[in-house]
Amino acid sequence: MQSVSQPLGIDQCNCFAMRKANRQISRFYDAHLEPAGLRLTQFLTLAALNEVGRTPVNALAERLDIERTAMGKMVGFLERDGLVRIQPSPTDGRSRVIELTRAGRRLHDEAAPLWNEAQRQFAQLNGADNVAALRGALSNMVVGVTRANSSDD
Repeated sequence: MQSVSQPLGIDQCNCFAMRKANRQISRFYDAHLEPAGLRLTQFLTLAALNEVGRTPVNALAERLDIERTAMGKMVGFLERDGLVRIQPSPTDGRSRVIELTRAGRRLHDEAAPLWNEAQRQFAQLNGADNVAALRGALSNMVVGVTRANSSDD
């Protein structure tokens, strides 16, 4: 057992490395999206709505892997700014559906080239093959679930 006075070696912590990289990459994308007045999470919300059209708020939160309460707060701000419209679901009165407004579509269209430039520069800085491999590795990451066919059985 490691003594409390010994260094923890946080640079070896997987979560720390991921959080650090996430913050740095988010700042990089936020800086590119700043001329449109958006942060990455806001742009991704507009982009997801642009792709799917009208969708339940909870489904959007799940798609973007954002906690429902955080998603509710963010879409509230987007609604206040006239970028999205939130209405009761026509099929389930307990659920709300969200869609882009005309202003939201315009802002998405204005910000998309900025996001594309961030994508291009990130790939140029890190190598397109490395970036593709990273996305693939991250999408296959297993966290908190033991695979059924584990060799540890």
